[in-house]
Amino acid sequence: MPIVRMPLNAAVCALAALASISALAQTRPAPLAVRSVTDTYFGVTVQDPYRFLENLKDPEVIAWMKGEAAYANSVLGKIPGRNELFKEIQVRGDAVSARINGVQVVGSKVYYEKRLATDNIFKLYVRDGFKGKERLLVDPDAVKSAGGEHSAIDYFAPSPDNKYLAYGISTGGSEQSVIQVIDMATGKVLPDSIDRANSANPSWLPDGRMIYSRLQKLAEGAPITDKYRNQRVYIHTLGDNPDRDVLLFGAGVSPLAAITSEENVYAYNPLGTSHVVALAINGVQRELRVWVAPLSALNGDKTPWVKVTDASDEVTDLAAQSDALFLMSHKGAPRFKVLRTSLAKPDLATAEVVVAPGDSVVNAIATAKDALYVRKMNGGNSELFRVDYAPNAKPRQVALPFIGDLDGLVTDQRLPGAVFSLGGWTRFGGYFEYQPAAGKVIDTGLQPQGKFDNPGTLVATEVQVKSHDGTLVPLSIVHKKGLKLDGSNPTIVYGYGAYGISQTPFFRPTWLPWFDRGGVLAVAHVRGGGEFGEDWYKAGYKTTKPNTWRDAIACAEWLVANKYSSSPQMSIMGGSAGGIFVGRAITDRPELFGAAVDQVPASDMMRAEFSANGVPNIPEFGTVKSEEGFKSLFAMSPYHWVKDGVKYPAVLLTTGFNDPRVDSWEAGKMAARLLAATTGGRPILLRINFDEGHGMGSTKKAQYEERADTFAFLFWQAGVKGFQP
Repeated sequence: MPIVRMPLNAAVCALAALASISALAQTRPAPLAVRSVTDTYFGVTVQDPYRFLENLKDPEVIAWMKGEAAYANSVLGKIPGRNELFKEIQVRGDAVSARINGVQVVGSKVYYEKRLATDNIFKLYVRDGFKGKERLLVDPDAVKSAGGEHSAIDYFAPSPDNKYLAYGISTGGSEQSVIQVIDMATGKVLPDSIDRANSANPSWLPDGRMIYSRLQKLAEGAPITDKYRNQRVYIHTLGDNPDRDVLLFGAGVSPLAAITSEENVYAYNPLGTSHVVALAINGVQRELRVWVAPLSALNGDKTPWVKVTDASDEVTDLAAQSDALFLMSHKGAPRFKVLRTSLAKPDLATAEVVVAPGDSVVNAIATAKDALYVRKMNGGNSELFRVDYAPNAKPRQVALPFIGDLDGLVTDQRLPGAVFSLGGWTRFGGYFEYQPAAGKVIDTGLQPQGKFDNPGTLVATEVQVKSHDGTLVPLSIVHKKGLKLDGSNPTIVYGYGAYGISQTPFFRPTWLPWFDRGGVLAVAHVRGGGEFGEDWYKAGYKTTKPNTWRDAIACAEWLVANKYSSSPQMSIMGGSAGGIFVGRAITDRPELFGAAVDQVPASDMMRAEFSANGVPNIPEFGTVKSEEGFKSLFAMSPYHWVKDGVKYPAVLLTTGFNDPRVDSWEAGKMAARLLAATTGGRPILLRINFDEGHGMGSTKKAQYEERADTFAFLFWQAGVKGFQP
């Protein structure tokens, strides 16, 4: 392990940052008294000093969290240069006339979410083709909640004939969706309103009925862990009472499809096919169980389902066209392959391999009228392939306008071609369309280009870093051109490492204030992600999870050794499951980092499964009810590795009080433990937004405010001039 040496100027800056804390400090809540709860797992005793913070309805807990939030806001708001940062972020973020999101193409119509520079939240629009006149469909700002929280669109689904549109809307970042339906001819919202529609995935049948998934109605006093159990699929006829909708699929519904109470269930009729496809997913597990049934035989709980795949078939995505069912699988192919079978007579044993496994990772498929479109990933950058439907057709690569990340592969099975977004590390990009008749990719023009969307001032470098066990870990480094490698640059090591989710190229103009002041962004493609397929994912999973934060540590050490930064200027940042990436890196190597930003963090892995969203996440992290699961969870739980008397880096923990994915008490417990344990005087701040959740549906202003606070905090701790009191 290399010895980290601190440049003299860095040491002076670090001392200045430490000395400046008192200048910003306001009165904060009194330190929490420890009320330790002791648990014993397989002969091992585990202390939990702040278990009581899990009760977010306790007035004492709420008061403490509000006090900590007020304290954090007062400190962050008084950092010199913070308000200037906010103005710069606002100017760069609002320099483009609009941001576009979630494009769907349905026949002649294009649906999308758009946020004007003058808007605070995305609104839903439709237009005829990419050049047609647009029409506003849903304005969340016009939806008022009883408590005054903001509203946001969670999802939307147009009917194939464009007569109706279903959408989910929720308040305060809660993602507690309610389905509403719009009559497209009149633009009016119909009386149909369906609650408990979290991740409902609504879709439409040719006769105008709607298929959707709905959570069970919890009985009074039911445990919170039952929230996502027994989700079921229903068929809704417009105008009917949703509580009398036809039950179609789910636990206990059909003997032909045995579903467990923990599985999430969905169903839909792929466009242009005569079948309904039903899916059962074990929480966040990627492998799908798939059934099909003829559309003509759809008959509630008596539907004659035919099973296509089990979890052991390792299918993670599918698409259909006419009678063809395409399945993306990693069975015997860690970087995935694509199979084709029949919808009417599915048989995996005789399925044709239409995309063979190769060096690139297959990570998305979509069917259009003319061909199957396949997205691949090679070293984080995307490739697009087109496969004709003819037997034994070979994949042909589609030339993209520039190197970057292709996302949101959109097709309509009745139309040729595909639509997608494309962006890179140093440019925002936009929405593009592949036109097979012309054989080229064109810019749809749907996403306007702002003056800061392709600044030309940045450079991205790709390197390979040797981790603790010799494995080479990709590291993407972005900074302003002409950066001096003298060890003095404020640097963010950013990562995630869970669920097989890859860290792909992205750029946001609101990051320019960081880069303009010499800041470096280093994205660590650690194990647990999907950059190199299933093997890479499973190398940072459960018992192998330590590779996730050890890869992060190796990347940070490389940045120091190569003089991008030094420990006082080095920070680490991540969110959600990335809280393990951040939390375990700073508890293993606290001296390596000057600061950390822990966003909506998974911090207490021993208790997470007892939260509402805990049961669906057991497939990813394990359970304390098994000895192997306990050992893995304890090893990856940052809260349990905080030790008294250690000089921890400065830490900014952020959370939304309404977070439905990682309960805000996880950030609260981590903050309380760090406050009690750390020495050396570096700040531990708990930033809480009481009108937000996990980040989905957040307002633009909230995003800008958090980014300004984050950059100001890191510049302050790195000793950057202009941010010291």
